[in-house]
Amino acid sequence: MTFIEKVWFDNLPQYQLVKWVLLPLTCLFWLLSGLRRAGYKLGWLKSHKIPVPVIVVGNISVGGNGKTPLVVYLAKWLTEQGYKPGILSRGYGGNASLFPSSVDFESDVNRVGDEPLLIKRRANCPVVIDPKRPRGAKYLVDKHQCNVVICDDGLQHYALQRDIEIVVIDGARKHGNGWLLPMGPLREKQSRLKTVDFVINNSGIPIPPEIPMEIKSGDFINVKDGNQHKAVADFNEPVTAIAAIGNPQRFYNLLAHLQVPVKQHISFLDHYQFKQLDFPNGTIVMTEKDAVKCRDIAKDSWWFLPIYAKLPESFTQQLKQKLDSIDKDT
Repeated sequence: MTFIEKVWFDNLPQYQLVKWVLLPLTCLFWLLSGLRRAGYKLGWLKSHKIPVPVIVVGNISVGGNGKTPLVVYLAKWLTEQGYKPGILSRGYGGNASLFPSSVDFESDVNRVGDEPLLIKRRANCPVVIDPKRPRGAKYLVDKHQCNVVICDDGLQHYALQRDIEIVVIDGARKHGNGWLLPMGPLREKQSRLKTVDFVINNSGIPIPPEIPMEIKSGDFINVKDGNQHKAVADFNEPVTAIAAIGNPQRFYNLLAHLQVPVKQHISFLDHYQFKQLDFPNGTIVMTEKDAVKCRDIAKDSWWFLPIYAKLPESFTQQLKQKLDSIDKDT
């Protein structure tokens, strides 16, 4: 956990002074973000609508809340329902310069970013990166003939009109100290949750109307050779766990729950670009998001743990009702 995360999530006396020193910046953030929202609401800033339903999956706080498994879940579910979904991402962590840009199975992770490449390989539907979301969404419709767009993140990007808003919250960390950035982890006030369609509680105890989301894991998969699988029970010797995600502790907690013997944890900043020197000798376990960046440098003893979202049937029933009502209106 970084120092600023301790300020946000650890209610310890030594961090309180730092929090209050940041108050002027939080006031400025509140003012600017409020003016921006008002600009879209009053029509001073242009908001674009595309001719298919747009589902935004986002959060009101920074850090890893578990959006990616939900995005993959939604894409697969929509495909099963007969839709042709497309996924729009900013491509954070990539260095692409030409937009919009489609992601394929063999895209350079340094160009498109780790999350879009992971989503493409798992969801197997069109994925486009573009920091200008209206342009990227239109590209999914025109180029890939998608009839529904899932916007990965972008809850606060009001330039793209949306039909359904889904917010994911970390069931363990919740909203931290409850303050806006940079005093706390919030991008928007907690009252914003009252205006969205669904609030998904990731691996916590939901408070109605929050919807529970469980994270399930499969067998470990070899980073170098994806055809090799290894059961959790087969890890008899202590391993090194490595994570470069928004909340590494969630991955470490999952390993502990699975009773994988871990001798050390090594954490990096989210979207960190690995080098082989970053890894010690021996057996390594990592997240699937990290694995997409390590295929070219991986050793035979490196493994990743795929995870899957599980949600109640009541959620998909409500989602289908909302999509059906949108289809009737268009």
